[in-house]
Amino acid sequence: MYLTVDGEKFMINGMNWDYVPIGTNVVNAEFYKKSDDIIKAGLDAEMALLQNMNVNVIRQYTGVPAKWIKYIYEKYGIWTMLNDSFGRYGLTIDGVWTPITDYKDERTKELLLSEITKMVTDYKNTPGILLYLIGNENNYGLFWQGAETEDFPDGQEKINAVGELRGRPMYKLMNEAALAMKAIDKNHPVAICNGDVLFIDIIADECKDVDIYGTNAYRGESFGDMFQVVKDKLNMPIMFTEFGSDAYNAIENAEDQKMQAHYLVKNWQEIYENAAGLGKVGNSIGGFTFQFSDGWWKAGFDDRKDADTQQTESTWNAGGYKIDEAYPGANNMNEEWFGICAKGPTNPRGLYTLYPRAAYYALKDAHKLNPFEDGVDLEFVQNYFRNINLMDAVLRARGDKASLGATKNGTVRLSNLRAQFTTFNTGGSLLTTPETPNPDEESFPNQIGFDHMQSYFIGVEGSPAPNMKAEVNFNVLGNVAQNPIDEIFYENVGRPITVNNAEGEEIVITDNNRVRVYNAEFEWNTKVADVRGFYRTGHYHWGYEGDFFGLYPEANYGLI
Repeated sequence: MYLTVDGEKFMINGMNWDYVPIGTNVVNAEFYKKSDDIIKAGLDAEMALLQNMNVNVIRQYTGVPAKWIKYIYEKYGIWTMLNDSFGRYGLTIDGVWTPITDYKDERTKELLLSEITKMVTDYKNTPGILLYLIGNENNYGLFWQGAETEDFPDGQEKINAVGELRGRPMYKLMNEAALAMKAIDKNHPVAICNGDVLFIDIIADECKDVDIYGTNAYRGESFGDMFQVVKDKLNMPIMFTEFGSDAYNAIENAEDQKMQAHYLVKNWQEIYENAAGLGKVGNSIGGFTFQFSDGWWKAGFDDRKDADTQQTESTWNAGGYKIDEAYPGANNMNEEWFGICAKGPTNPRGLYTLYPRAAYYALKDAHKLNPFEDGVDLEFVQNYFRNINLMDAVLRARGDKASLGATKNGTVRLSNLRAQFTTFNTGGSLLTTPETPNPDEESFPNQIGFDHMQSYFIGVEGSPAPNMKAEVNFNVLGNVAQNPIDEIFYENVGRPITVNNAEGEEIVITDNNRVRVYNAEFEWNTKVADVRGFYRTGHYHWGYEGDFFGLYPEANYGLI
């Protein structure tokens, strides 16, 4: 079993790709709604990197304008697999948001079929379309309550019951969709995206008109018997729509580029070994590495929070990734570190630079291999992958890591530099305030007319480790106004004060408390606890997190 393009056997060297700047998520980034010059600049930077590492297909979701699929293909020779999520993350039905899709509901079925056939009608003649993909591990969506990855529920009976009650109608509808799509476009194959091989027996019953079995699979070094299971159960080509490893070691609590490269090279070796004609199962047509750049938004996706912070907490367990599994069942997968490229800060145009990790360079070597060339057999493939040097890839990536560090100005950097000038005017006909200050009295306001205040802020922040960050802001007082009617709180300490010296003489001090720490905070995330320290920084209560006695009340201070 193999895929052909223009009559030639074609191995998919694919990549899961998107464009999501730090601080945004896949809902609000809206890359393809930017101006053409911004889109072109973003595509040119990233497609050149993908072309350089011999990627020939990217996975994109619906919403990408056809002209950009054409642009990517014609300029960089990179095809697009166009993906409709098919209700995976909920649907808006008749103006009402429905978070969990019911594939038995007639209105839902009508809407999903309408959307996916419209997609095919709109894109079928677009240069650069390679194939269509239905869904994204929608079988997991039958259990999970949101978009974030979770551990799978226990209890085989419960799983089987969900498969029959909710899964079978879904797969039946996917097959209806495939038939409708192929009736419109006979030139592009249709695949489904399933989570691993869960419910594969139901798929065998209900999805007989699907061309390709796509799977999101996170099994560690090896996919095991998946190639054979898919062949025996479905007799379909297998395409890995997602697979890979994060680049964060949960045991070391640090970035681990070699670990990520290790797993990805092992995975791609099996994908090539099982291509047609090499002596193994022969039903592998390629895959899509997950993913090109880090998704900073993923850990807080359901709550739409923390998109500007790269989280280091492991949120789910994958037992096949033994290198950083502290003990059986320990969480070892870090959702926001799956990129084979690290993501740089966003510039004023909304663009950013990527910094390749070791996996990028290792896969660049892997994708030079064409398993369908004359003289390539199983032994050749195995020797080829044996000669991919991971340490060389790590060394090549060190320069990129250093460059990324330089864009952040190193471990310690200036976070705030601001001057605040305020003018006050006090006046009126019924005031007792004098026109000029009385030197014998300390009263406020001290005079009518104009006065001004000068306040300067300097902030320093640091990240000594990926799981720790700290910031401190200093305030430097210049002139402190004497004439405001309203009380001045923070800057009041900088006003002149009169004290008596040892001889009883009065001395006016004008430079007291001119430099102070304005506020400070740190956050340290560990495997056993998340520790936060703060001084005069705003925070909300923890009542919803179990603080029933109000030990951590809400407090907000002057904004900076």
